[in-house]
Amino acid sequence: MSWTADDIPDLTGRVAVITGANGGLGLASTLALARRGAHVVMAARDPAKTDDARAAVLAEVPGASLETVPVDLSSQASVREAAEAIASAHPVVDILLANAGVMAMPERRTEDGFETQLAVNHLGHWTLVSRLLPSLVAAPAARIVTLTSIARLNATPLDPANPHLEGEYDDWRAYGQSKLAALQTALGLDDALRAAGTPARALCAHPGISHTDLQKRTVREGGGGRQGPFWEAYAEQRGMPPEQGVLPQLRAATDPHARGGTLWGPRLGLSGPPTRKMLLRRGLIEAGIPGLWEASIALTGARMDVEAAAAAARAKEATP
Repeated sequence: MSWTADDIPDLTGRVAVITGANGGLGLASTLALARRGAHVVMAARDPAKTDDARAAVLAEVPGASLETVPVDLSSQASVREAAEAIASAHPVVDILLANAGVMAMPERRTEDGFETQLAVNHLGHWTLVSRLLPSLVAAPAARIVTLTSIARLNATPLDPANPHLEGEYDDWRAYGQSKLAALQTALGLDDALRAAGTPARALCAHPGISHTDLQKRTVREGGGGRQGPFWEAYAEQRGMPPEQGVLPQLRAATDPHARGGTLWGPRLGLSGPPTRKMLLRRGLIEAGIPGLWEASIALTGARMDVEAAAAAARAKEATP
């Protein structure tokens, strides 16, 4: 039988942090986890939209345990502030869904000087995860889930010498690079979590083609070239509704049989029930992980120090 949201185990007492929780797949994730009793930290950019999303969840799940934290993933300062607020309130975080993202944006720079898609889809989440590592490794069996895309299949690993594709920018190339980075982050982080002897695991998921605002935003902001309107129409006419498109990331985050370092997506590629996916080009993907780590640390200053977080968690457990 196919896995559905009804298969999510009881999450009472668990804390889940979801980026982009005020719309699309993030809102669908919030609703599904809240239904199973999780306390959901809705981390999103637009406070008014987030308040509306919170009200919508409460209308569906009266008594849902929710809180909101503003975060702009394109700003490292905002990410650090959000991480500090979450960590202060939650010394233990059980689930982190790095869900938020943008697609095929025109070439732009953030306040930190980063290419926008790399900033939002990868670097913002990189810093958020690194800052929340102490809370994650303190959990009995935390899950960290990054979101990739089928666009990764045409991407090449990030070049640390030119992470922002200066002089050779293409909106789809930059998108694919950022989504390949999401997969590489999951693989590299899971290896580090295992090496440090922690129970936390990192996984990756992709939603196929889901009918959310992602494709519409690309077109609104002048990105995607001729492909932009095509994918907007495809998502509208044939894309899965959010409550179905979200299932791969929910399964990665909650299925006790889902192993760390694995990829989850729709069975048919663009649609279908959630299943474990084969990692194509695994050698090339893994070969690019050290370069991604190097560039991510250099750009953000966040070291993703799993060993230090694990040592701190062990010391805290040993304190009478």
